[in-house]
Amino acid sequence: MSNTAALFSPVSAGALALPNRFVMAPLTRCRAVNHQPNELMATYYAQRASAGLLITECTMVSPGTSAFGNDPGIYSAEQVEGWKLTTEAVHQAGGRVFLQIWHAGRAAHPLLNGGKDAVAPSAIAIDDETHTPEGKKPYTVPVSLTEEGIASIVADFRQAAANAIAAGFDGVEVHGANGYLIDEFLRDSANQRTDQYGGSLENRARFLTEVLSAVCEEIGSDKVGLRLSPFNSYNSMKDSDPAAWMRYLAEHLNGFNLAYLHILRGDILGIQQGDVLDIAREHYKGHLMVNMAYGYDEAAQVIALGKADSVAFGRDFLANPDLPARIAAKAPLNAPDVATFYSPGEAGYTDYPAMA
Repeated sequence: MSNTAALFSPVSAGALALPNRFVMAPLTRCRAVNHQPNELMATYYAQRASAGLLITECTMVSPGTSAFGNDPGIYSAEQVEGWKLTTEAVHQAGGRVFLQIWHAGRAAHPLLNGGKDAVAPSAIAIDDETHTPEGKKPYTVPVSLTEEGIASIVADFRQAAANAIAAGFDGVEVHGANGYLIDEFLRDSANQRTDQYGGSLENRARFLTEVLSAVCEEIGSDKVGLRLSPFNSYNSMKDSDPAAWMRYLAEHLNGFNLAYLHILRGDILGIQQGDVLDIAREHYKGHLMVNMAYGYDEAAQVIALGKADSVAFGRDFLANPDLPARIAAKAPLNAPDVATFYSPGEAGYTDYPAMA
């Protein structure tokens, strides 16, 4: 038996039976021209259908909230029809796919959104620059959301979940990570509100609670996952007490009976250090998915020891459409081409070869 054998065992995640523990992590690829899902994207996802579960790139729940330029949406009838190309292709190839639904919050630059201001829990800008049609520009100071504005975005998440099911997805992953709107409410570096959405952990989690309640009510909690990033500094994010934050959320989320909880274990910028996965495993009673720089022996060991139920892989799935088969065969892996991660067209997207 190979060291990676545990990765090939079946597991349930809410309403889904997964044939293996390989999950394709959500990866922004910027191929949705004018925010419209298309045939090229369908080919890309279907090529990778041997994953236990595919999670799509972050997908806008509201118009005028783009953070990358050619990121897809799920708020229009045309987008629903476009995403059907992907779900039909993935299902025909024998796969399962969740749509990651997302609001960029303060990461949505006005120059990418017809001049529309970004919104956030508090009027605090990301301390960085981003790519815009006018070149690299500093992030702008966002408009602090009113309670009416918060309610409107919760409704957008609800509708996005309904639209995802109409498009044929098996479920949705709510994006609560990496410095976007939900994460901005959750972590105290970005949330300095003094109303019912700020201050205590319970208050900072209120927006997430309302989003999950709406989405679960709309499509069923067994079709809903959630991604969190307790340590990720990306987009100027930090929390003063990640351990308490993780413990509170893990216990709180048990009440939703989600398909899974997906945790990015570290900081892609290497600024913040720590380990909250043991806290998550101790306090969260459902399917725990983990992500970030796992080797395959380590991933299998984590599963074999019961420390997680599945592992999400990013760059290797990007470059190896048949990743599970390659790992089983101990075959060499294609190297990802960083230069084509966000470029248009097939190059570095659908032209990575499968094993001969």
